[in-house]
Amino acid sequence: MSNVIPIKQVDLTNQPMVNFNEIVSYREVLSTKEIAAIEHECSLYEIRPAAAIDALQIVQNERRWISDESLYAIANMLGMSATELEGIATFYNLIYRHPVGEHVIHLCDSISCWLHDYQTIADHLRKTLKIEFGQTTQDGKITLLPNVCLGCCDKAPALMLDGELIESLNIELIDSLVKRLNGVDNG
Repeated sequence: MSNVIPIKQVDLTNQPMVNFNEIVSYREVLSTKEIAAIEHECSLYEIRPAAAIDALQIVQNERRWISDESLYAIANMLGMSATELEGIATFYNLIYRHPVGEHVIHLCDSISCWLHDYQTIADHLRKTLKIEFGQTTQDGKITLLPNVCLGCCDKAPALMLDGELIESLNIELIDSLVKRLNGVDNG
């Protein structure tokens, strides 16, 4: 297996383009820490591609999102095509293929949440954060995303904040969370 891969970055964020048309070694893309962690995960499976989700999470934990360059490097390391890995990455809504803020809020928009005042919570979050779903605050701190279901229908409405499930939402709780994320003392 070759350690070099051709990469083409697609500009979806109006960011300056980096020329990835050259051949790049995954060792130049991923950190030593990321490579070691991915190799460890691969050792736990019979075949390397089985560690795809783990590898994506490892890189995302370091970089907050999976760039095209990272995706190609991970695919090369795992011995799978970038297309296969892209299919996995875009299937799971907790793998981010675009830059996100320091904190990510996934607001559940299931039927249970809709029946328990979802719209009021959603409107308040958008107004308070001054962003729409899919956007990040201007200071880069918070990204707001919809989520099909968080699986806690008995405690709706709910959201996930940086992997932590927060249930039984109300306006006061939302205000407290936003203040905490912005570094404002709630006391």
